Amino acid sequence: MTETGEFTYRRVHRATPELLFDCMTTPEHLARFWGPAGTTTPAGNIVVELRPGGAFETTMVNDADGSTYTMRAIYVEIRRPERLVWIEPEVEGGMKTTITFVDLHDGRTEVVTHQTNVPAAYASAEARAGLSTSFDRFDAYLATLVPPEREGA
Repeated sequence: MTETGEFTYRRVHRATPELLFDCMTTPEHLARFWGPAGTTTPAGNIVVELRPGGAFETTMVNDADGSTYTMRAIYVEIRRPERLVWIEPEVEGGMKTTITFVDLHDGRTEVVTHQTNVPAAYASAEARAGLSTSFDRFDAYLATLVPPEREGA
């Protein structure tokens, strides 16, 4: 049996919990940032059945060679705009992802992504770096949705 791990990632975004939750649950938003650098995930490749027991599926396309990678998950908990939980049953051990949106009450939200039952292959430095680029893409996309604050405003 492959050893599994646990990881927590934290990012603070200048956006409301509602906007961040919607970005994580709407195919048109997800298509703008889902997946590591060097991949695209067209909206037509995303299934979001936003209910406990509903499907969450994405098929990323490698920009260089066209190969695809499909992630299949089942929503376990949905509490807009505070929490989103899914399990990937096809991943050995049933990897669980919990995303918590913490309103900092100053126009910013901390997004805490906690993963458990992470297989060793997903815990490699390369895989974690890929996830980090996906977070970076999310930041860049959010910058197009939330105008920068004006100084002195």
